[in-house]
Amino acid sequence: MKYIVVTGGVMSGLGKGITTASIGRLLKNRGYRVTAVKIDPYLNIDAGTMNPAQHGEVFVLSDGGEVDLDLGNYERFLNINLKSIHNITTGKVYRNVIEKERRGDFLGATVQIIPHITDEIRHCISRAAEEEINGGRVAEICLVEVGGTVGDIESMPFLEAVRQMHGDLAPQDMILVHVTLVPVDTMGDHKTKPTQHSVKTLRELGLQPDIIVGRSSEVISPQTKKKISAFTDVPLKAVISAKDVPDIYQIPVELEKEGLADVVCSYLGLDNREPDPAWYRVVSQEYTNRATVAIVSKYGIEDVYISIKESLKHAGRALSTEVNIRWLDAETFDVKDLADVDGILIPGGFGKRGIEGKIQAIQYARENKKPYLGLCLGFQLAVIEYARHVLGIPDATSEEMGEGTHVIAILPEQEEVSDLGGTMRLGDCDIALKEGTMVAGLYGRTAIVERHRHRYEVNPEFIGDLEGAGLVFSGTCGGRMEVCELPDHPFYLATQFHPEFKSSPTHPSPPYIGFVEACKKNKSTSESR
Repeated sequence: MKYIVVTGGVMSGLGKGITTASIGRLLKNRGYRVTAVKIDPYLNIDAGTMNPAQHGEVFVLSDGGEVDLDLGNYERFLNINLKSIHNITTGKVYRNVIEKERRGDFLGATVQIIPHITDEIRHCISRAAEEEINGGRVAEICLVEVGGTVGDIESMPFLEAVRQMHGDLAPQDMILVHVTLVPVDTMGDHKTKPTQHSVKTLRELGLQPDIIVGRSSEVISPQTKKKISAFTDVPLKAVISAKDVPDIYQIPVELEKEGLADVVCSYLGLDNREPDPAWYRVVSQEYTNRATVAIVSKYGIEDVYISIKESLKHAGRALSTEVNIRWLDAETFDVKDLADVDGILIPGGFGKRGIEGKIQAIQYARENKKPYLGLCLGFQLAVIEYARHVLGIPDATSEEMGEGTHVIAILPEQEEVSDLGGTMRLGDCDIALKEGTMVAGLYGRTAIVERHRHRYEVNPEFIGDLEGAGLVFSGTCGGRMEVCELPDHPFYLATQFHPEFKSSPTHPSPPYIGFVEACKKNKSTSESR
């Protein structure tokens, strides 16, 4: 097993996750089996209970793990299925060590950061690296992204564990990639001082970077690279420019041009095979059409919906259609804002804030034959809207929202749940699709597996009445409703599951393909009038 550890300096949000995923893509294009680990130095066990407006999207893995959004990027870039053990948090590490101490596993020793915490971190990394990936095979290379920035108190034990691993492994079995900021001043000059100080901090911890990836708004000049090389003892060829690009899938292309793969293969003693260009061709396809989609959100932070944004992009590329997103606040938008969009999407979420606005948007989509895609909460609200305005139950609502007729009820197994973390219906579930329905046509089969994250379901007492009024439940998991659609509508589809969690550039999600195709058709129809 070979390890590529990615750290960050100067400031957070530089793009360590995308850089990590891009390095993995470069190696995967050369035929290597790659896996990835994300270290999050917060004390939470996982990301499940964290406020999305502060932390961004909670990504759900196939085994139900609620993790950082970077793992979603790993899966999308690398076409692999990761598991909960691929996300290491301070909370997990300390919980494991404390449980061992309580069992007496340390034989009365005084439990300390070194060696007990650092040993546990190393064990977690190696165990995740050896976990089987697609096809039951073990990876050859493991990418390890250390969250936060060098110098953070929270990251210290993890960086110490990395230092220890580096000392124990052969020189060609581990390299350190440091992502840093190279800002441009008002005169247009690149400033290297932040990078110098960041590397100095890293060295004080006993770590010397092998590669520096400089994030900047502009391409870093050869002169600036020479300066960074001189001050950091990193070879000139290993100082890599990573300028801002309009699309994250262009980053591997840019890093390929910079020769990053050549340097990585050289340092790790790997054959620098000719890269397969197939992935690059997919992400570089030109657009010949455009469509505008309204996403009626309640969080106001785009990173909360990153998987949805990327899934629309994946589907758009497959259909040569650039999807422009119009973000609408569920509490303040006017229904007139929906008139000139080509489709409406209602994403998932929790709580009653903004619910009435979302229901109003769903009603508009249904009555005006506007393509509609509902996800999780968007599925539940589609059922509520139909119950109110078609079935004739004016106070129809969800048990989550308070008083009224609960056409959406809490899952029976959730009724006695008191803890919030990791207790929802999470991860993969088998779903049966009805033959002859739109959703079965999109998937091309009647048995699928998709990921979930919810506590509520369609109340079984109302299923018969809803179906009798014309709503088609076209997907089920046992007795639970998973998909609804309207046969007399150009495109009206809502899913209890989150199809965006399994979408990638080379395998776009079927519901998104259908939705974008309908938006594209709706646009061309309206333009021809």
